[in-house]
Amino acid sequence: MKSFKIPLLFLAAIAIGFSSCSKTSTVKPTTQKVLTVNTLAGSTTIGNQNGIGAAAGFNNPSDVAIGSDGALYIGDWANNLIRKINISTGAVTTFAGTGAADYFNGTLLTSEFNGTAHIVFDKSGNMFVADEENNMIREITTAGNVVTIAGSGVQGGADGIGAAASFYHPEGMVLDASGNMYVADNNNTIRKINLATKQVTTYAGTGVRGFNDGPVASAMFSSPYGLAMDAKGDIYVADIVNNRIRKITVSTGMVSTFAGTGTQGLSNGPAASATFYFPGGVAFDSKGNLFVAELKNNTIRKIATDGTVSTYAGTGQVGSANGPATTASFSQPIAIAVDASGNVFVADEYNNEIREISLK
Repeated sequence: MKSFKIPLLFLAAIAIGFSSCSKTSTVKPTTQKVLTVNTLAGSTTIGNQNGIGAAAGFNNPSDVAIGSDGALYIGDWANNLIRKINISTGAVTTFAGTGAADYFNGTLLTSEFNGTAHIVFDKSGNMFVADEENNMIREITTAGNVVTIAGSGVQGGADGIGAAASFYHPEGMVLDASGNMYVADNNNTIRKINLATKQVTTYAGTGVRGFNDGPVASAMFSSPYGLAMDAKGDIYVADIVNNRIRKITVSTGMVSTFAGTGTQGLSNGPAASATFYFPGGVAFDSKGNLFVAELKNNTIRKIATDGTVSTYAGTGQVGSANGPATTASFSQPIAIAVDASGNVFVADEYNNEIREISLK
C-alpha cells in the first residue's frame, strides 16, 4: 500500500475546528512492458497451407518485408511462393506463384518462381523478387503482373542489359532514391541495376572469395547476403562467411568493416570487438539502429547508433520458445524487417515460422 503525506492545510483545518472526512484511495499497479517474442504465423511443421496463425504453413521462409499496405510479405523459399500476412489478424494468403519450381511470367497466381529468396518494394509499391534458383531478378508490378528485370537464368556473373546479364543465386536487395537496385550476389559481389535501363554492373567486390576493405573495385566479400541502406544512402552488407557487417560508403566508393572481428562468436560490446556467427538479414529501424538476424547463433542482434552491439532476442540455443526476448529461442533466423513502431519481424527459417518481437 502506498503511503501519502497529509497536507499541512488539512492539519490546519482540523486545528481550528473544521470537520474532516477520510477518503480511501486505490492505486492501480503499474504494468511494465517487456520485450516479448511471439509467433505471428506458421508452426514448426513444414507446409504450404493458408490460414490464420499456427494454421498456416511455410517451408523455409527466407525473407520478410513490409508493404505500403501495412501487410507483411514473405519469401516462402522452398514453396516457391510469395505469401502475405495480415499483421493484425495473422491471416496468411498466397500473393504470387503457383508453387511449382519453375519460371513463368504471368499474373500473380499463374507466375512461377524457383526459390523466392528476397523481397523489396519501391516507393510506388512495385515488388522486386530475388528468384534465387532461377538466377534472376523479377518484378511484380502494382497491376499484378510478373516480369523479369535482369538475368538470363544461366548461372554466371556477366554484366549487361536485362537478359544479357547473369547472376549466381542473388540474395538481398536494396533500392536507392535514384532508382538503382543493389543486389548481394553469391559471386561474392554486390551488383547494381539501373531499373530505368536494366543495365547490370558489378558495383563492389572482385568476385574472389575473401576479405578486404578498401575501394569497391578491390574489396572482397565471402557470401554477402542481407543488404540494408541507411538514411544517408550508404549500404550495409551482412558478409556471412566473414562474420562481419560491412559498410559501403557510396559517396566515396569505399568498403569498411562496420561491426565484427571476423571470428565466429557471440560477444557483445563495441562494434569493433563484437563477434557474430553467420549474420544474415539486416534492417534499420526509424532511429538508425541496425538489427541483424544471425543464422548460427540463433539470435537477433542490435547495433545501436553509438556502435554498441547487444543481443536483442534469443538465448543462442536452437528452439522455438516464445516469451521474454531473453529466454525466447529461434532456429536459423535468416531475415528481418522493422516497422515504423519498432516491431521486429523475423523469418525463422528452420522453425517455418514468422516471429514478432515487440513490447508487450
